[in-house]
Formats: sequence, structure tokens, C-alpha cells
Amino acid sequence: MKTLTLIVLAIMVGLGTMAQDDQGKSPQEYKTLFGSDKITHGGYGGILFGYSQIDNKDAFLIGAQGAWIINHGVGLGIAGRGFVNDLKFEKNLIGVSQDYNLVGGYGGLLIEPIIGARYPVHVSIPVIIGAGGVAYVRHYYYSNGDDNNYNYDYSDDASAFFVIEPGLEIELNMVKFMRFAIGGYYRYTSNLSLADTESDVLNGFTFGASLKFGKF
Repeated sequence: MKTLTLIVLAIMVGLGTMAQDDQGKSPQEYKTLFGSDKITHGGYGGILFGYSQIDNKDAFLIGAQGAWIINHGVGLGIAGRGFVNDLKFEKNLIGVSQDYNLVGGYGGLLIEPIIGARYPVHVSIPVIIGAGGVAYVRHYYYSNGDDNNYNYDYSDDASAFFVIEPGLEIELNMVKFMRFAIGGYYRYTSNLSLADTESDVLNGFTFGASLKFGKF
């Protein structure tokens, strides 16, 4: 509940700040999302590279997202993330090696209030609400000593989950069509059902950098 409360507060602060942004209108003028010829529209697509800790192992993420931007102040779109962690454990026998990784991904609706978008350095508050899946993948390598090597990948166990991931980004307007952002995000999932694994193993912080291209 604390995480959900923080998400709601972050969105409210972001939207409230945007409402105070002077866009050349009278402070008394009522602003709406639709029905005004002064509302601007844009959009962007972007990629993200991130680092996290999953099951006490280093994990690496790659993501993509796209959003429609309303009046420079809020983005609505979709986002997805994929991840893989270091080897969970390793078994070595004569001529046989087996390695295990946790791999998975998640995605869903993206809501992104943008604060001070007209400034070269500003803040955005992306929130992903969606679902995903995670699995143990076993990498099996075998060599019989006669230059015959075999590689196999198996999924030993898997689980689906619901996810909420709020974040905070510092964005830099590099040029009119490109932004660079660095940020921190907290991934909160429903309980998992994986053998020999804590149910909240995916909960944790991610730190990442992203590039966004479009009309802002």
C-alpha cells in the first residue's frame, strides 16, 4: 500500500506542477485536455538500458517505450522491459556443464507526467502498470571430447505476475527531437511461484539511461 500511495502522490504532484506552468495564458483561464486549439500534441519512441539486482545477482535490462505527449506535459503510451540475471548456480560434471538464469520481461500502460519540459534540464515521472513473466532457463553444454559440442536451453519453471513500476527521471533536451534521461525506478510485483525462490524476488530498484526520439 505504501508503494501505491507514493505512485498516486507522484502523479498528483506532477500534474499539479504542470497546471501551474505558464504557457502564455491568463492564470484565470480554465485549461482542458480537449476542445482547445492551443493544445499541442507530440510523441516519441525510446530505448532504455538498465541495471538491477534480482535474486541477489546482477541483472541487466533493456526496454522500449512509446508515448503520445499532450501539451508537453504528460505522456500516455506503452512500455516493455526484458531482463536476465547472472548465473543463479552452476553444476559441473565430467564433460557436462549446466548453468541457470532467471530471465523474463514485463510491460503495459505507461503514464508519464513531465515537469518543466521547456527547460533544457527537467523531470519526468514515468509509471508502468502491467504484467509479465519470469522463468528459470537451464543452459546445458555437453562435449564428448571428439570435437562434438552440444548446447541446449530449457525452461525449468515459470511464473506470471502483475507489476507496477514508478520512476523518477532527469531529462536533458539534447536537440529538439532527442532527449537523454537517467533515472531510478522501483519494480513491485505480485507474488511469484518459482521453485526455491522468494515470492518477491523481482521487487527492487533499477537504475537506467534512455534515449527518446520524437516531437516533444
